[in-house]
Order: sequence, then structure tokens, then C-alpha cells
Amino acid sequence: MLISILTFQGFNELDSLIALGVLNRIKKPHWKVNICCPEDSVTSMNGVTVLAQSRLEDIPNSDAVVIGSGMLTRDIAKNEAIMGMIKLDPSRQLIAAQCSGTLLLAKLGLLGKIPACTDLTTKPWVQEAGVEILNQAFYADGNIATAGGCLAAPYLAAWIIARTEGLEAAKSALHYVAPVGEKEIFVDRAMKNIESYLFSRGG
Repeated sequence: MLISILTFQGFNELDSLIALGVLNRIKKPHWKVNICCPEDSVTSMNGVTVLAQSRLEDIPNSDAVVIGSGMLTRDIAKNEAIMGMIKLDPSRQLIAAQCSGTLLLAKLGLLGKIPACTDLTTKPWVQEAGVEILNQAFYADGNIATAGGCLAAPYLAAWIIARTEGLEAAKSALHYVAPVGEKEIFVDRAMKNIESYLFSRGG
């Protein structure tokens, strides 16, 4: 299982790195999660530089792809060279996007009539692309999921884990990262957000 977290210049650390941390709670030889970038390194919106573990050319080899957000996403959406390298196939890949990552899905034409979640700043841009925005943290249709808000990253990670490793594996991963004294509440809330979307809704 290869999971690529698409991470661009100006990325939001909470999106990419929280997803990375939760997804890596699966400790199996076949399970690999990497930060996937258009360049050898990218620097976040707060000045944190990370090295790419894979490049956009490797996306077609991924079983699941998470598209994080960042302050430069609108520029990326207009960059034909970068957008041309984002080769996604929802017929065989799980595809998850967070906040402004949803804008990239819309611009790639992958949402169609599927409603989506995003952050409040990105909302009008995605609506301009013809996508209905839901006032909720998580939504999935078939193999495509979107989330809104930085701290919704665990929902996307748990959705991928639940779809591939099962509900108990997802609950275990969430339980590990949840705040002490709030673990059961945290896990229950997260699972309520994703459980009804674990099976195809027509996608």
C-alpha cells in the first residue's frame, strides 16, 4: 500500500504532517506513506522546509493520494506544468483532498457533480469551479473524499485506513493520536464523521 501526500510550496503543515502521522500508525511491511512534491524540497507557509520522499511523477504508482492545502494553491491550480503531472485515477486509487486541495480536485475535473468540503477561505474559489460546498468537515463519494479545516486531517487518514485495513485499524490509529482523557470521545466523533461514507454512494 503506497500512499502519497501531495505537498507543495507554501503548504500547511497541519494538513500534510498530521495525515502523515496518523497514516503511519499502520505498522505493516506493505504500508508506505510519503511526502510527494514537485521539487526536491518544499517550504511551508510558516517556513518549515521538508525534503520530498517522492515526486509527482510517482503518483500513478500510488494506491491512495492525499492532497494537502497551502497558501499558494491558487497559483498551483493555474500552473499547467504541475497540474499536468497530477495523474489521478479514482477507479483504482483512493483520493482525498483537504481544504484548498479540494480546489485542485475541482480544477482537475474529478469532482463533477460530487459535493465537497473545504475551508471557508477556499469555499468561493471551489464554488466558482462549479462544485457544491457542504457545511461539514468530511464527505466522500466512492473513492473520492474531501475535508474542510486543518484539524479534519485525521478524518481523511482514518477514511483511508478504514477503507484498506478495516474499522478497527482506523479506530486504533485515531486512539493513539487523540488527547489523553478524551480518546473515546475523539475516536467516536471521528468515526461518526466517516462511517456512513465508507461504501460507495454512487461514485
